Amino acid sequence: MTQQVVTNSLNEHLAVFAALESLSFAIAEATSIVTDTLRAQGKVLLCGNGGSASDCQHIAAELVGRFVSDRVPLAALALTTDTSILTAVSNDYGFTQVFARQITALGRSGDCLIAISTSGNSPNVIEAVKTARAMGLRTVLLGGRDGGQLYDCCDVELIVPSDVTARIQEAHIFIGHVICEGVEAALGFEKERLGDVP
Repeated sequence: MTQQVVTNSLNEHLAVFAALESLSFAIAEATSIVTDTLRAQGKVLLCGNGGSASDCQHIAAELVGRFVSDRVPLAALALTTDTSILTAVSNDYGFTQVFARQITALGRSGDCLIAISTSGNSPNVIEAVKTARAMGLRTVLLGGRDGGQLYDCCDVELIVPSDVTARIQEAHIFIGHVICEGVEAALGFEKERLGDVP
């Protein structure tokens, strides 16, 4: 039984990843948005729920720390990590405002938002995108399924061609890694590659 689960999951994973080539142009566009933001001394904000919140933190860590190059830190902030802000805003304004209110406080025209939602229907992510666009931030969606309510709402939309949440999330972190590597190369850090450090 367990072996069959592994086989089925692996086959699903491989099929989704084979289909990601169709997103190569959009991934390049998203990479350009992040690169242009950072080159202009802007910052990358990220938001999402659950596993997508973890992906936000993961991508932000790759930018602030490093991905493969020993380089200066790049400005990125996951809006999913401050429990005092998350609980205060949820309590006082409702959970739909937990990201939008942080964007209002921290975002500036010239920044960009990476919004992650496997369904495209997360109310707090939808509000985050609306707020970011109203403030002049560029927006990138990491989505899945049919894109949900966020379809056609962002500057670049990376809709993973799957209906399975786990497979979508696996593709999201792959796309996040590709963006980070592309940003480092575009900013001229590719010649400083290091191995993993303990």
